[in-house]
Amino acid sequence: MGALLLIETFFMALATGVSVYYSDPDLNAFIVSTTITFLAGLLGLWFGRHASSRVGEREGYVIVAMVWVIFSLFGLLPYYLSGQISSFTDAWFETMSGFTTTGATILNDVESLTHAALFWRAMTQWLGGLGIIVLCVALLPMFGLGGMQLYAAEVTGVNYEKLSPRIADTAKLLWGVYILMTATETLLLKWAGMCGFDALCHSFATIATGGFSTKNTSLMLYGPAVHYIVGIFTFLSGINFALLVHFLRGKPSRLLKDEETRWYVRSVIVCSLALTIGLCVYYGLANPVWKEGTIPVLRHLEHSLRHGFFMAANAITSTGFAASDYMTWHPLLWVMVAMMFITGGSSGSTAGGIKWVRIIIFVKSGVAEFQRRIHPHAIIPIKLNGKPLPYTTINNVMAFMVFYILLIFLSVLVFSACGVNLEESIGVAISSIGNVGMSIGQYGPSGSYALFPTFGKWWMTLIMLTGRLEIFTILLLFTKVLWKK
Repeated sequence: MGALLLIETFFMALATGVSVYYSDPDLNAFIVSTTITFLAGLLGLWFGRHASSRVGEREGYVIVAMVWVIFSLFGLLPYYLSGQISSFTDAWFETMSGFTTTGATILNDVESLTHAALFWRAMTQWLGGLGIIVLCVALLPMFGLGGMQLYAAEVTGVNYEKLSPRIADTAKLLWGVYILMTATETLLLKWAGMCGFDALCHSFATIATGGFSTKNTSLMLYGPAVHYIVGIFTFLSGINFALLVHFLRGKPSRLLKDEETRWYVRSVIVCSLALTIGLCVYYGLANPVWKEGTIPVLRHLEHSLRHGFFMAANAITSTGFAASDYMTWHPLLWVMVAMMFITGGSSGSTAGGIKWVRIIIFVKSGVAEFQRRIHPHAIIPIKLNGKPLPYTTINNVMAFMVFYILLIFLSVLVFSACGVNLEESIGVAISSIGNVGMSIGQYGPSGSYALFPTFGKWWMTLIMLTGRLEIFTILLLFTKVLWKK
């Protein structure tokens, strides 16, 4: 933990540099926060200097769960010490929402934050996007520590792929693509008219599928070029990063033939078209624009297609940016958007949600059960990418789906007990566990969680973390199996 805190110190120091550059009034708060984090890291290394460097499966799960909590505890210091977020609960909520890439905020006026605070806010999402541990695994060898069990405990999906014999090299390759995509989007957004600072912060949030913006209205006031760039990179960030590495290595067949990727791409296309048609029907056919000639009609079609694609990509990948307030759309359309929150992107991506690999296995298991009803003695294997899946994987997916649904139900009960109405409780529960951020009702794109009940905020952060670490890593901490010798 000491080694990991030193890594957080480095990134907090970058935010301190931003404070110096812009002469922000919160410079002292960032200096103190960085110093405290650095000293805590040194203390961790000192007290653990004689400990074994071996990390088993139990240690892996405990460390992975702890690092997100510890990073958030130290990460909230700049907000809290500077007074920009005066409540400890709110500072904890904003920081955990950042690291888990949820994107839910308690801030009513984001633009009141200093440049350094906005940068740190975006940085927390970028660090949490591909995974704090995946970054740390790439750097841990310099501290004499291994990272295989840590990597296995944090990676999303039902399995993981080693791109190199050494897990540290795999982590470096993934982060190489991550940085490349971030830099590319930053340059494109700057070309599209954003200032350099906003372009960098929005790129951090896009590639991490987080959704924190530097503006109160998110991306609503930006033009079509920004919407298309963010939408496309949001879509790309929902693809398995290991497959993107293969693609950039000159092996596109690995990506094109991957079954999960094909399901994911189709889902984005179908949902984009559904929202586009809905926007055209409800806000076009009955609108005089259709009687004003070809050009207005084409503009309306482009507007509907752009917002349909942008919203579908952001909802499916759990990013949470808004190019328009979907709560002002027809109820059928925003209900469709809310249903997209559940799906998620591909395993191994930065997206939240259930992940398409689990949905595929779940659907195929259901189809196989119908076939067994007709042919009771038939052996019907469930395949993924043409290979039969072991029953352990199928059982893992079924257990995950059960716990996912149970946690949603439990969260709805908690939020309802806190005084939130049923409709919004359901939306917030799905949003929290799927790390989506935006929800429905007053917690939609134009709202915030500033007035959300205090206990509800603490429960939300727990569910955010549980969803980000895909349930089992957190639930294991509450079982006797993990703690028995």
